[in-house]
Amino acid sequence: MRVQSLTLVLASAALLAPTTSPAPSAAPAAPAPPGEGAVSAAALLDRVRDCAPVSPGRYRADAGARADIPVCGTGDAVFWKADMDIDCDGRAGRHCNSRTDPYFSPHTAYQQSDGRALDSETLPHIVVPVPSDRWDHTEHGVRGGTVAAVVYRDRVQYAVVGDRGPRDLIGEASYATARALGIDPDPRHGGTASGVTYILFKDTVARPIESHAEAVREGERRAKAFVRR
Repeated sequence: MRVQSLTLVLASAALLAPTTSPAPSAAPAAPAPPGEGAVSAAALLDRVRDCAPVSPGRYRADAGARADIPVCGTGDAVFWKADMDIDCDGRAGRHCNSRTDPYFSPHTAYQQSDGRALDSETLPHIVVPVPSDRWDHTEHGVRGGTVAAVVYRDRVQYAVVGDRGPRDLIGEASYATARALGIDPDPRHGGTASGVTYILFKDTVARPIESHAEAVREGERRAKAFVRR
């Protein structure tokens, strides 16, 4: 609403207001918890407090940083705690294109069921490092479409493995993932330096990969079982 219009509305309301005090309004309803599904961020984070490393090597959060991030594992998931860089690769859109992202690529490692690249603006997905002597995700039940729970502060966002990145870096997710978690999704200056936990459920794949509803359904099913163990 324009400022001038708002001023006129307020002035008219003051002239028509009753001289008696209005009855007190009911207390506003508590806001719905952020994130997706019934499994809380706290419950998932409690489950991954301890790390049993499954990666022979360790990863860097950014180029030039120390390689001190292990991939940890349980019987039914692998996880790591890192930063979040923004992946804008795939189908070009308003926010993800060669003008907004100097490293933009029209390709993703995994494709939709129709053969097109994934849409990083609309599909929550994460990036895994290419297999190497540091760690080979394919040996741990992780592949394109594997369902993940991404946790940041008090939010949980379900996503799929949608792309692969450098062999020595970890901690990257799509524009849509960042936006849903309340992280700045700008591919140039966005992301966050720490505080993101990536939990990948072994041998759990969303089909088709581009169906976020399927990722949520499978992710919540696995998350409920994960926190009960």
